[in-house]
Order: sequence, then C-alpha cells, then structure tokens
Amino acid sequence: MGTFMFKIKENVGMVTEQLERKGVTVTENQARGVAHEYSDKIWMLHKYVGYGLCFLLLSRVLLEAAQPNEEKYKVKLKRALGFEAKSDSDKEDKKHYLLVKRGYLLFYFLFFVMALTGLGLAYEDLKFLDPIHDSLKNLHKYTQYTIYAYILLHLVGVVKEEIGKHNGIVSGMIHGKKR
Repeated sequence: MGTFMFKIKENVGMVTEQLERKGVTVTENQARGVAHEYSDKIWMLHKYVGYGLCFLLLSRVLLEAAQPNEEKYKVKLKRALGFEAKSDSDKEDKKHYLLVKRGYLLFYFLFFVMALTGLGLAYEDLKFLDPIHDSLKNLHKYTQYTIYAYILLHLVGVVKEEIGKHNGIVSGMIHGKKR
C-alpha cells in the first residue's frame, strides 16, 4: 500500500479524476506537480515515523544494557536453555518459553534491519550509499512484509495461548501483573 502511495505516476490519474469531479480541468503536467507534492508529504511522514521507531529501538537497546544482570535477556535465555525439564509439562513449558524468546530475537533482528535500511534510504543524499540504494530499498520492502507476517503470526499465537493453556496473557499486558 505504501509503495503505491509513493508512486507519482499512479497518483496523477487520481488527482486528475478528483479535480474533474469538482469541475476543474488540469493538464497532466499540473496533476503530476500536485501528485509529486502529495508524495513528498507522505514520504516525509514516513521518514518521521521511521526516526521515531529508530529512537524506540535505540531506547530498548539502552534499557537492556542498563538492566540488572539477572534481568538481561541473554541471562534469562541461558537460564532457560540450561533448565532440566523433568516432566512432560515442564518440557512443553520450556519449549514454549524458548519459542517465545527466539521469536523476540527474530522480531528485534527484523526491526534492526528495517531501521538500518530505512536510515540508509532516508539519507539518500549521501553519495557513498548510491551503489547500494536499490539493495537497501528492496531489503527494506521485503523486511516490511516479513514484519507484517511476524505480527500476524504473533497475534494468532497470543490468541491461541489466551484461549488455551496460558490464559490471562492479554490482561497481563494491559495491567502489567504477572499471572
């Protein structure tokens, strides 16, 4: 959807059609100018949202670094990997916990790739990025779709667990209390 909105050629027809409905006749060149302005405004909004997301990612990294050692992600993951499950229930819980934690690693990796490629695209005037501009654009676009798929799978997993064995997940996210 975003890719379509940024394409000036696609929006020229829309501008022409909308103005004709209002009784205004414009040339293709005039409509292109309006469409270009529209595209520029959307692009700036996209960049600002991207900068905000980069700030959130950096904040998350800094918060992780400032955590007490026993609360750090890597310590919790190592502890879970070393946990000796004795019962089938414990084995299932360990498997689920590790799946969730690895899912978070995947999410942060995708988020990092999205932020890095987005910054590369936002600073398009830096000449040393010219040779990789197209690669950055493609990687950014495909990472976007991968994040959409991740979010969809995550939501399906949350709903599945909410109505299954781990009910109270959603309410715990809202009020912050542990089950």
